Amino acid sequence: MVGRELAARSIRLVYGGGCIGLMGAVARATKAAGGKVTGIITRQLVALEQGWDGCDELLVVDTMRERKRLLEECGEAFLILPGGLGTYEEFFEILVGRYLKNHAKPIGVVNDHGYYDPMIAMIDHGVEHRFIRPAVRDLLFVHHDPVDVINAIVEVAPPRAKASECVAVGSGLAPARRD
Repeated sequence: MVGRELAARSIRLVYGGGCIGLMGAVARATKAAGGKVTGIITRQLVALEQGWDGCDELLVVDTMRERKRLLEECGEAFLILPGGLGTYEEFFEILVGRYLKNHAKPIGVVNDHGYYDPMIAMIDHGVEHRFIRPAVRDLLFVHHDPVDVINAIVEVAPPRAKASECVAVGSGLAPARRD
């Protein structure tokens, strides 16, 4: 559904470049629906045969730091899908960057079947104990429906040079850019 929605809106998916897992499925669905896909992946992951050769463009970089930097720079909004440790790490890095005003890019979390309920509860717990400021809650749009999340973050995404937009989709955080 996410890939079709991005393609229908002419939003280019820029993601972690993998062929496996949820993000591989989103990339294939975006491409199958006529959308454009750019992957950014490390040489190490390519060597493990995890890169997707169906991308319109596949950028191969040396380090995860470089990969994450490029993904963050490209995105004008971030859409977080259910994922593993890498997704959590990238989500919190993007959230802290937003909180510190290193960027003003909207962050949407697809809370499919309550997947992120424990993470949201952990943030609320930090707020309750005054380790996290309540304003952090206002930096996130959380909903179970990916289309509602895409609508919310695209609506508030800052304009980009050349009138393009980015949405980052994560299960391994993945940005997308409207051409």
